[in-house]
Amino acid sequence: MHFDFAAILVGLTFLTGVIWAIDHWFFAKRRAAEVPPGEVPREPVLVEYSRSFFPVILIVLLFRSFLAEPFRIPSGSMMPTLLVGDFILVNKFAYGVRLPVIDKKIIEVGEPQRGDVVVFRFPKDPTQDYIKRVIGKPGDDVTYRNKKLYVNGTEMAQESTGAYSGTDAESRELMHGGAESFLEQLDTVRHQIITVPGGQVGPDFTLKVPAGHYFVMGDNRDRSSDSRVWGFVPEENLVGKAFVIWMSWRGLDNGLVEFGRLGTLIK
Repeated sequence: MHFDFAAILVGLTFLTGVIWAIDHWFFAKRRAAEVPPGEVPREPVLVEYSRSFFPVILIVLLFRSFLAEPFRIPSGSMMPTLLVGDFILVNKFAYGVRLPVIDKKIIEVGEPQRGDVVVFRFPKDPTQDYIKRVIGKPGDDVTYRNKKLYVNGTEMAQESTGAYSGTDAESRELMHGGAESFLEQLDTVRHQIITVPGGQVGPDFTLKVPAGHYFVMGDNRDRSSDSRVWGFVPEENLVGKAFVIWMSWRGLDNGLVEFGRLGTLIK
């Protein structure tokens, strides 16, 4: 079941604000006049809770809608950059300020650059949030051949860092398949990727990114469902830019919290 948390916050903010305002304008003075001088009138429980929770809910709504929103990484498609169980913060105004719930952009701020790690609403099911890395911007020619990227005819340099290793279940599976790690340069962004010999998502390709869309891929190149499978990401589906890991819950089999990942900047 999908819960639209933004809609719930908007509804609670409106409800508590209206209850508090109506009581303040129409009933509070009447209660004050009915008690002896110097005595504080007792508020109804509903009004008391509304007055207490309204500013808290409003602050959470504004922070989550316009500044930063937390997300949890559910799969290994962005390994080794992001691991299953990482909790990240997403900059909500990096690509423009949008109204909550309706997601209408009201202020232009910036646009995704190649190499950005972005959260977006999945084009095939907008109730789901996905996270991938921007490879191609509108108008770009993107080629993927022999596990190497070419953007507008320029090869994105890769430097081998040897066999991939890790301690979690997903890493052990990749290691069993002979996974290799590389440092890839996407414009000014230098980041790690993983490839698996003999494995690839779909055939090699060359394509042009249409206007108003982005081509995205996972860093775990041969274990990622991304634009190679389901197509481009429309600009209006963008949620924001991932920028930091604030918590990493690795589970009971991996020492619970992985403190070494806390505060790691995402690049």
